[in-house]
Amino acid sequence: MSTINDSIEVKVPIRTAYDQWTQFEEFPRFMDGVESVTQLDDTHLEWTAEIGGQRRTWRAEIMEQESDRVVAWRSTEGARNAGTVSFERMDDDTTRVSLELDIEPEGPLETAGDVLGVVDRKVKGDLERFKEFIESRRVPTGAWRGSVDQGSARRA
Repeated sequence: MSTINDSIEVKVPIRTAYDQWTQFEEFPRFMDGVESVTQLDDTHLEWTAEIGGQRRTWRAEIMEQESDRVVAWRSTEGARNAGTVSFERMDDDTTRVSLELDIEPEGPLETAGDVLGVVDRKVKGDLERFKEFIESRRVPTGAWRGSVDQGSARRA
């Protein structure tokens, strides 16, 4: 697996940044190549995206989620990946969003793209588009304030 780490500061309060990130079905609005994300229940998602010119579908499970702090997931079938996005309050109106993504490229084209830094640039672009999206809106499209610990959800 390859690991990508990146972060960006967004000019919105931590609650706004976190609440928007919990709106997984909105990801296609700022994530390049993501066609759809369907939230199946509080802890399971189904993704469809174009990766290396190929359409891929996978399911993921949210393993940890704590309001205004962290969302962590792992794929359960399909394209192998896992990651964590964390939120850090910089001041009342600024939040650092940090993403760690572990991916396992499939086939020679994806492996070459990974080696050439294509995924790193994609993640950086996705974070920049998230910043533009939430800063232009100033309010999230929704929120989920529950928590998840080891895949078990508790609603707030």
